[in-house]
Amino acid sequence: MNLKQLAQELGLSQTTVSRALNGYPEVAEATRLRVVEAARRLHYRPNTRARSLATGRTMAIGHVIPLSTKHEMLNPIFADFVAGAGETYHRAGYDMILSIVSDGDEERAYRELASTRMVDGVIVHAPKTDEPRIPLLAEIGLPFVVHGRSSKATAPYSWLDVNNRRSFQRAAGFLADLGHRRIALVNGIETMDFAARRREGFLRGLADSGLAPDPALMTSDEMTEGYGYRAARRMLALPDPPTAFVVASIITAFGVRRAVEGAGLRLGRDVSIITHDDDLSYLRNGEDIPIFTALRSSVREAGRRAAEILLETIDNPGHAPITELLEAEFLIGESTGPAPGPTPALVAQKQMADR
Repeated sequence: MNLKQLAQELGLSQTTVSRALNGYPEVAEATRLRVVEAARRLHYRPNTRARSLATGRTMAIGHVIPLSTKHEMLNPIFADFVAGAGETYHRAGYDMILSIVSDGDEERAYRELASTRMVDGVIVHAPKTDEPRIPLLAEIGLPFVVHGRSSKATAPYSWLDVNNRRSFQRAAGFLADLGHRRIALVNGIETMDFAARRREGFLRGLADSGLAPDPALMTSDEMTEGYGYRAARRMLALPDPPTAFVVASIITAFGVRRAVEGAGLRLGRDVSIITHDDDLSYLRNGEDIPIFTALRSSVREAGRRAAEILLETIDNPGHAPITELLEAEFLIGESTGPAPGPTPALVAQKQMADR
């Protein structure tokens, strides 16, 4: 079925149907819903080639992915983000192009996408605190949206981010309110902007509670299960171990939990954990009751919204940059509880030290 046939089926003009399918605001909501439902029911898909000829666009969006062993987003979180973005592209009749490049070829890849007009825009993933892709894309004139932010960027640009600083400030404060005084941070790579903001928030949360940070209880690395296990096992072996952890990823949190249980400790009783949860489609934080107390923010929904912002940017090239800051939802799970009291062994050790 083509656009003309769909319009005839609905008794509407082709212009109205096209505008309804592309989300133009002047189309009444009832009309838009009617058109979208008919398109779904009749299996209508826009003719991408015809639309490209009519608009001068490629009707494709690019994602450039570097093959780095330390790249934070080359993990299942990226797959959920792309799935969400793909839903938006599909509704708007856009294709998605994934370009896998070596780390040193990123700039060349972006310049090639722009010069050959292979895509109408790109989404930038995993920005660093000083992100070189932002001025590069502004220079070559390729529309873009950043998933995250770059603290040192000076020129305005479009972005969608979670309030990472606020989230980790809340996490540290919550644990301090439960009586924990030895609180550890198991963070992502801190050259990445999201991880730098999380560290800032964690430190602010400690300071708000009158607690001094201990460098021995703060670590950063690629967010894997193995990293969480190794970091927690090392910290739990300290003479004065942490009684609580703030963790940057639910994947890493599973490693922290493995270390806690491997040390013969009980989660939520002897040791508490709060983690960031990207609400992944295939890796749920429990069912009715969350396994982990968590700061939840759907990465799939972020993909949908970032794609919408990019398409708005492409449709309105002279419009001011669009920025959106999302707040994470705080969920109480089974992994947190009051700080444990001193064990008889620790009490005896302290009494011996005081003599």
